[in-house]
Amino acid sequence: MNTSKKNPLKLFLDLEKLNELNSLGYAGKFNLGETVVLACGPWDKGPRFISENEAIYDKASNTFWEKNCYHARKSS
Repeated sequence: MNTSKKNPLKLFLDLEKLNELNSLGYAGKFNLGETVVLACGPWDKGPRFISENEAIYDKASNTFWEKNCYHARKSS
């Protein structure tokens, strides 16, 4: 598993990590070589992996958020 040294919530998908995520129910959602992040969002079961380009990093909470969820929180 290749994690970023700056942020352990960010992963570059090598074949091993892609296969691991596929076995956890993420099958077909990511591509080899993609960067994914563990992000909070509108789902019920806590943070989950999403594509980095679908997320925003919040420095204040040191957390990635799904973009729409992040903007909804900030406008409230």
